[in-house]
Order: sequence, then C-alpha cells, then structure tokens
Amino acid sequence: MQEIQNKIFTWYNKHGRDFPWRHTEDPYKIMIAEFMLHRTRAEQVVPVYLEFIKTYPDVCSLSEANPENVKKVTEHLGLHWRSRHFIGAARYIVSELNGIFPDTYEELKKIPGVGEYIAAAILTVCFNKPAPVVDSNIARFINRYWNLGLKGEIRRNKTIVEIAEKLFNNKHPGKFLFALVDFTSKICKPGNSECTQCVLSKNCISSTK
Repeated sequence: MQEIQNKIFTWYNKHGRDFPWRHTEDPYKIMIAEFMLHRTRAEQVVPVYLEFIKTYPDVCSLSEANPENVKKVTEHLGLHWRSRHFIGAARYIVSELNGIFPDTYEELKKIPGVGEYIAAAILTVCFNKPAPVVDSNIARFINRYWNLGLKGEIRRNKTIVEIAEKLFNNKHPGKFLFALVDFTSKICKPGNSECTQCVLSKNCISSTK
C-alpha cells in the first residue's frame, strides 16, 4: 500500500492542480468548498468560492446571513438547493457546537448537509486524521486497480471502504486526498483512462497498456 501512496504523491507533486481551498486547514472553508464542489467542476467553483469566503469569512458571519443573499452568491453554480446547506450548517455549528467544528466522524455527520464524504474530507484535511474519503471517482479507481468487478453504486461497498481506509492511512491524509482526486480525474478517468501515463499501470490488472 505504501508503494501506491508514494507513487500517487510523486505524480501529484509534478502534475497536481492548485485551488484556493488547498491552502487552508480551516474546517469552515473546507466544508464550504466541498458543498460547492458537489457535481460541479473545480474550475467553476473557484470564483464563487472566493467571493463567498470574502463575503462570509467565518461560520459566525454565515450563520447571521440573509438566506436570499447567500442564494445570490451560490446560484452561479446551477444547483439552487445548495444554498440551504450553507445556512443550515452554519447555524447548527454556532448554536449547537459553539462555533467549533468537531473532530470526529460521527459528530461531523450531524451537521446539516455534511455527509460521509465531506465529514471524512474535513477529518483528513483539517485534523490530519486518516478517514476513508470515497467519491465515485475514488471508488472507480479502487474497483479498477484491485480488479473487484463491482457494478452500480459502489461508493459504500464494504471492500471499497476497507481499501480506502488503508490508502488514507498515511502521514499526510489531507494531501493524499487532493492527490487522489487529481489522479482519478486526470489519469484513472471514467471511460478511457490514461493507462499509458499511469504510474500504477505496471501492477494494475485493469490497465489497457
């Protein structure tokens, strides 16, 4: 497992993308970024994220915001229902948690709008705690590399999660998340993956090299 981690880290150091939310360990900013990234290309999120953080720099300012004003900032992302996540999450954190983000998986999932993926992302990036961060791209990579042959919705599959737990068990789980996100979007892509450019193709049974 360490060899896989090292190769993905090495690839990321040369080919990784740069986004503003990758320069913070503030759980508030990571939560906002993940809300916005849901079903949206990262490049599209950047200007909206920057405007949002400038307008609402912390969870307290967001908890006091007018929902309609929040909606105006987020509507550029196309999914209008997301605006209620921002307000609901912020008000819960302020009223129930005294404005402090918890550092446990179960407590994070109690925050409105925060599901398994976002909770795990906050743990890895902000608290440097290994957690199985699994979206459809990461699940696809695990399914391919380990030749599991799984079909359909596989993100919550027990084997997928168990392998993800081992993958994220390293000294820098947050950086590894960013590395794996980029690797699965640029190399181990849906459809025709870039197997000839893949640093893991030598040992990948599914490789088309």
